[in-house]
Amino acid sequence: MFIADIKKDFYEVVANQRVALLVAADIDGLCACKILQALFHCDQIQYTLVPVTGWQDLSTAFLEHKEQIKLLIKEDDDLGVPTYDDIFRDEDEEEEGEGSGNESDEGSEPSGKRRRFDEGAIERRIERQRAKRQWEARRREILFDYEQYEYHGTSAAMMFFELAWVLTKDTKDMLWWSIIGLTDQWVHDKIPHMKYVSDIATVQRHVSRHNHRNEDEENSLSIDCMRISFEYDLRLALYHHWSLYESICNSYYTACSFKLWTLKGQKKLQEFLADMGLPLRQVKQKFKSMDVTIKENLRDVIEESSNKYGMKDIRIQTFGVHFGFKNSFLASDMVHAAAALLESTERDENDPTDNFIKALDSLSRSNLDRLLSGIDLAKKKLIAIQQTVASCICTNIILSQGPFLYCYLMEGTPDVKLFSKPLALTLLCKYLLKAFVQSTRNKRCKLLPLIMAAPKDVEKGTVIVVGIPPESETSDKKNFFGRAFEKAAESTSSRTLHDHFDTSIIELKSEDRSKFLDALITLLS
Repeated sequence: MFIADIKKDFYEVVANQRVALLVAADIDGLCACKILQALFHCDQIQYTLVPVTGWQDLSTAFLEHKEQIKLLIKEDDDLGVPTYDDIFRDEDEEEEGEGSGNESDEGSEPSGKRRRFDEGAIERRIERQRAKRQWEARRREILFDYEQYEYHGTSAAMMFFELAWVLTKDTKDMLWWSIIGLTDQWVHDKIPHMKYVSDIATVQRHVSRHNHRNEDEENSLSIDCMRISFEYDLRLALYHHWSLYESICNSYYTACSFKLWTLKGQKKLQEFLADMGLPLRQVKQKFKSMDVTIKENLRDVIEESSNKYGMKDIRIQTFGVHFGFKNSFLASDMVHAAAALLESTERDENDPTDNFIKALDSLSRSNLDRLLSGIDLAKKKLIAIQQTVASCICTNIILSQGPFLYCYLMEGTPDVKLFSKPLALTLLCKYLLKAFVQSTRNKRCKLLPLIMAAPKDVEKGTVIVVGIPPESETSDKKNFFGRAFEKAAESTSSRTLHDHFDTSIIELKSEDRSKFLDALITLLS
């Protein structure tokens, strides 16, 4: 159902109902959920929160609550969607019908004129049928193009913040959640860079409005105050909560630029630090413990040296938040922490619902301990990703299969359990492709997409498979693997599970992997 007015067609409809809130297991979904929860609390709307990880969960949740769910269905006449016959109605045809009725009544029409009249009607009917076939063929073509590719639009959290703004109920917390939702799309490489920049500009106007509105409030200097600021910050993951050295080593942008999986890359990093004039003792201790004089102009120093080493995009437009006087976080810190909690594989933390609640809680400023534990998990995850990337490249397990690159993580690979989760495997896949493009000399391979597989459930004998488009700064981020996976599975009768909302992520029986890949090669060649 397409909604033109989110306030009138959505919020006012559910305002007097008990709502079933079905939330997908990704960071943008969590942020949208937090905004809706705040709106529902404000308007005293009762709701039931149901986390769903895929289509099966969605179906189960619907069946469990179907007795209470009311579907609001508009009649076709109200939708204003014309049929084919309405679009191509021929006024002459109606006149012909009326005319032919009169002719039969009077019975005085000459036979020659009636024959010419019938021939003209037949020609027009043939022309209409030809036009209808062309129209339907064009419609199928448009639908195929629409369904063939998968891509992401505006963040759901941003859309619900716009709703809160229209309702004049927006708060700084809601604004911060919308920023995290947008940053999730950037961190996980879901939207083109220009889309990210334009959405940042939209959010920045709201940040300026809120900061201006709260300038004269007494609580602006309170220990509980919340301040959101625009930052032109470094593309270094979690560096505020890590050491600068570890952040550089485990951030994909710098790790791929230096090729840190090689000895030459390690030497280059040492030269980079020397060029900045930063002592190893300083960069290897926690960022918060570094000398204040070094931290004051650190961004400018890093940017200047980065330009010499070809890293011209070391800084990115983003936002930061300050809770009181002590705690400060970048939006990307929140994304990494929430994603690590959502897909935690720590002992006794394998329940998806518990992980969902923990990730949701980490987004609230009242749960800083949960957020900090998520940051610790995120550090482990980033280290595991970088080590796996280095291992894959050094052991040459990325193979060119013709129309795409392919990499399979064997059972027994370190941290393989972590990569049985869709967000973690997708992030690994994107980082690995960037690293491969940097390291290979084969120009053709640099233009290929990547398919990556990892063990999902050893007992069931399943693997999780992810496909991503070719690496390109100007890419529109459209992913064609969803349809390709479906076609390959159908043609080979492979046992697959297309349960994830992201169609380019599927589960596959291990023994069907070879024939599935062969079908993909044939299909995409």
